[in-house]
Amino acid sequence: MTAKAYPIKLEPNPFSQFHISAGFQVGDFLFLSGHVPIDDEGRPVNSGFDEQARLTFENLQRTLRQGGSCLDEIIKVTIYVTNMTLFRSKIMDLRQKWFKPPYPADTLVEVSALGHPSRLIEIEAIALRNGQIDR
Repeated sequence: MTAKAYPIKLEPNPFSQFHISAGFQVGDFLFLSGHVPIDDEGRPVNSGFDEQARLTFENLQRTLRQGGSCLDEIIKVTIYVTNMTLFRSKIMDLRQKWFKPPYPADTLVEVSALGHPSRLIEIEAIALRNGQIDR
């Protein structure tokens, strides 16, 4: 069997200027690119961590909806931060706020920089479509 991949299309599409796709649907899976705190035109949002995290999750949620899924259907997430001290003070709260049990498999990675000097967080994800997580 040959799997087909369908790009997730956003309008407006802030990813197009970076020459990447927001994500792809392959069967019942969605594979999402790293989502960051940008506005609809792809401009960076230069704010504190809390505002950047909120906008990043909202952007992730928008792409998931367009692909026929939602945050509750994420099965794997990778969170990149520029400061690991945020783990206890912020990341654990974000997981609880934006996800629900069973929580997605998760990897947290500290990096020295992200695609823009003011960027503090980036999130990529793999999700299911059609409510398939056994809760």
